Amino acid sequence: MMYYVHRLSDHFIGFNVFFYVTFRAIGAAVTAFLVTLVFGNFIIRKLTALKLGQPIRAAAEVHGLAELHGGKQGTPTMGGVLLIGAVFVSSFIWARPGNRFVWLALFSMIYLGALGFVDDYLKVTKKKSEGISGRLKLVFQIALAAIVTSVFLSSPLLEVQARSLYVPFIKAPVIANMSWFTFVFFALVIVGSSNAANLTDGLDGLAIGCTITVAFAYALLSYAAGNFRIAEYLQVPFYPFAGELTVVCSALVGAGLGFLWFNCHPAKVFMGDTGSLAIGGVIGVVAICCKQEVLLIVVGGVFVIEAVSVILQVISFKTTGRRIFVMSPLHHHFELTGWKENTVIVRFWILSIIFALLGLATLKLR
Repeated sequence: MMYYVHRLSDHFIGFNVFFYVTFRAIGAAVTAFLVTLVFGNFIIRKLTALKLGQPIRAAAEVHGLAELHGGKQGTPTMGGVLLIGAVFVSSFIWARPGNRFVWLALFSMIYLGALGFVDDYLKVTKKKSEGISGRLKLVFQIALAAIVTSVFLSSPLLEVQARSLYVPFIKAPVIANMSWFTFVFFALVIVGSSNAANLTDGLDGLAIGCTITVAFAYALLSYAAGNFRIAEYLQVPFYPFAGELTVVCSALVGAGLGFLWFNCHPAKVFMGDTGSLAIGGVIGVVAICCKQEVLLIVVGGVFVIEAVSVILQVISFKTTGRRIFVMSPLHHHFELTGWKENTVIVRFWILSIIFALLGLATLKLR
């Protein structure tokens, strides 16, 4: 909405700043941060009153981890509603209302947030660690990928580029037209990013801290993709609609910082699957919209490592009967080998920052 304020610049030249994405992105970050701070305690009290506490897996399931995390039992979960609400409100205020990519990103966030909400609710009411079955969750995620693909390919202006595959270090697309594989590829990005973020959400502040750095990196990538001069200079795909995603990513950065205020160790609230599926999914959609999907492997390196650790653990145990790690995801492995929770969190944050910087550096190494 604030975008239209620039039309009043004839009356006061200062209103012209509302036209610029950079100004509105800063406004979105600050607004989301303040919304999260203002409503944080209220949401936490409501979740506590509704007895929506995080169930902790039994010692028989997780062995030494139950002793380390026993004190977290009952901490309110489903705090992702605070994150989602702050990002949506802030984006609605500061992003250009008619931008299809903005609404696609916000819809994806709410869609996956709702899926995670149901999953969390089932876990809390059953007092078990299992919610929606993995297969059913996958069906809903693939359905979202179909929607994203349809919307993304619906514009004749974007269809040709949308089907192209770009990889880091190479200016031209490595595949000019992925044809039917476009949907499969988009599904892999959305399913992979949402589930990877979900797997990373196992320690206080870990997932949201990594999300902040990834979202900040994609705010810059979106801005570059939506600015013709910058896109031409960096030799990245130019998408006239992608620039507004800078506002959405900035809102996610602000909301993430606000949520971290309550989620840092010892956490007063957990985001739950409500938050982790939503933030991972929206980042995946943003990566698709600015055609930097493969780069997400680098920028979101911590998410990738966490997901790969789980995959390797499962494959190793099923084929050899042995485990590679003491426990997966990887952050639990380090916990059980003696690292303090705060040590694991901060070191993973550092890695996340390094991965984001490496990802941004690839824009010049072409």
